[in-house]
Amino acid sequence: MQLEPGKKIYFNSDYHLGVPNAEASLVREKKVVAWLEQVRHDAQEIYLMGDLFDFWFEYKYVVPKGFVRLLGKMAEIVDAGIPIYVFSGNHDMWMFGYFEKELGVPVIHKPETREWNGKKFYLGHGDGLGPGDHGYKFLKKVFRNPLCQWAFGMIPSRIGLGIANYFSQRSRHANANDDAKFLGEENEWLVIYCKEILAKAHFDYFVFGHRHLPLDIDLGNGSRYINLGDWIRYFTYAEFDGEKLELKEFRVEG
Repeated sequence: MQLEPGKKIYFNSDYHLGVPNAEASLVREKKVVAWLEQVRHDAQEIYLMGDLFDFWFEYKYVVPKGFVRLLGKMAEIVDAGIPIYVFSGNHDMWMFGYFEKELGVPVIHKPETREWNGKKFYLGHGDGLGPGDHGYKFLKKVFRNPLCQWAFGMIPSRIGLGIANYFSQRSRHANANDDAKFLGEENEWLVIYCKEILAKAHFDYFVFGHRHLPLDIDLGNGSRYINLGDWIRYFTYAEFDGEKLELKEFRVEG
């Protein structure tokens, strides 16, 4: 795809709306909505790369309460003709059609590739990729299993969402310190994963979330790995103008 003159592609991820409490989450949600309103003016496409919510599970007739400002703004932008794509993350992988039906937003569950202006992109949330973390990779298979999803869906929503939110918040607290540390290029599992992909095919940019740390790493031979950080501490996003991809920080004017 060739970008229209003056248009850009935008990426961000990891809002984890819902934690640590409703009040703090609402402040972040309003900031995300302000960012969406800002970028819509020159966006050709917008990619939200996972973990928009700290927990999300779609029952047959029930979705989690709240987040109406974000969902409404997404629908408004899509209705204006600007495509938004959402990648499911490890905290909100249980998306079963609500976004497509109500918002017109496709949900992507696996890494995908795109090409704009001759630049090749490899996109994904980032969870379960690269070496190690075998415990989570096993759990991910369980969580993705249709039978397990059906069984959880049979639990009354008030009980099921309460249990899931409890364990989701425990997971965030347990991993918060690790997320803040750069492990070194040789130990960053997504860097290792990118290099494995590059051994098979060239990509100009790898764009992931999940890591909660803004990173821009030269992989050699004109390829770069970008991690989008998060909207808990950093409020960072990536912008592609047709020639280069830049990692930026969003600041509300005034």
